[in-house]
Amino acid sequence: LVVKTVVKELLAQRLKPFIFPAMGSHGGAVAEGQIEVLAGYGITEETVGAPVRATMEVDEVGRLSGSDAGSFEGHPVFCDRIVKVADAILLINRIKPHTDFQGEIESGIGKMCAIGLGKRHGAESIHRHGANGLRELMPRVARFLARSLPILGGIALLENEFGNTAEVHSVHNRDIADIKERQLLAHARSMSPRLPFQEIDVLIIDEIGKNISGACMDTHVLGRSFMPSVAEETWGGPNIRIVAALDLTAESHGNAVALGLSDLTTRELIEKTDFNATYINMRTSGEGGVLRGSLPLVMPTREDCVRTAMATCGRVNLDEVRLVRIRNTMHVHILEVSKALLEDVRSNNSLRLLGEPHTLNLENRLEL
Repeated sequence: LVVKTVVKELLAQRLKPFIFPAMGSHGGAVAEGQIEVLAGYGITEETVGAPVRATMEVDEVGRLSGSDAGSFEGHPVFCDRIVKVADAILLINRIKPHTDFQGEIESGIGKMCAIGLGKRHGAESIHRHGANGLRELMPRVARFLARSLPILGGIALLENEFGNTAEVHSVHNRDIADIKERQLLAHARSMSPRLPFQEIDVLIIDEIGKNISGACMDTHVLGRSFMPSVAEETWGGPNIRIVAALDLTAESHGNAVALGLSDLTTRELIEKTDFNATYINMRTSGEGGVLRGSLPLVMPTREDCVRTAMATCGRVNLDEVRLVRIRNTMHVHILEVSKALLEDVRSNNSLRLLGEPHTLNLENRLEL
């Protein structure tokens, strides 16, 4: 809807807009795959009224230098070859906490500039520096591109704890990866979903996917980062003993990057995984790729997966297992919990019981 509305307004100004995917190495790092990812979100020429043009070809548009470069003097900056010759560029993206690092600028318009416009080549050049590269280098590249290309600015979407668009903000060219974007990130973080329990023995996630999080699961919800250069205790979030991921969304197009954030999974999920697309995204993401790209234990069925999680979480008495089930890490406002957590629910004024105790049904995803 946002893209369609923007296209409509641009056409009304007698402009000739086209859509381009700014997504690093997603879609298997091929143009056709990135077009397919956009189509999965309902973004096609037929639905939004503007043609979609995609390429993985990039050109070097300059190098960081002087005070703008900091310790990254001479770092090359890349841009999508089709976009580089456009008369004007307008970026549309969510602003939200990143799953790999913590900084003043994380996921948003700046990241779309630096990593999205740079496609796989540009993304790898930044991710090669690890979490510090994302924290320090990515904003510098974004500001360089904002000055060097005809980037008008961005339309920034902020989501609430239900995963719905809550606010829409304009970000001027001069504000990209700067003060306003920092302020919007802080506001977005305050609205981000969180689990209402600090100690969880087993977390069941019905579905993971690239449409849910860049890491298929929100690391802030899990309280896990699995980044070699990031101390795990600084990440925050709950202490979860066992994470069981049951299925992969169709919108992921087989990309199960960071599946290693879970401890157990199902054969069903593995059979839906496109390992070529997954490994390309994993390698492009740099230091977090190897740890997060490892395979969890693969169980034959969903029931086997959950039973194994309960049996190995360290509780002698199964009645004491603190189990939480969520649809995905974007939607944590509806949960199923085991009896061992009922007192925690009753003592939390922000929670309310919606039903009576029942047998866990894993055949269908949790209704939202």
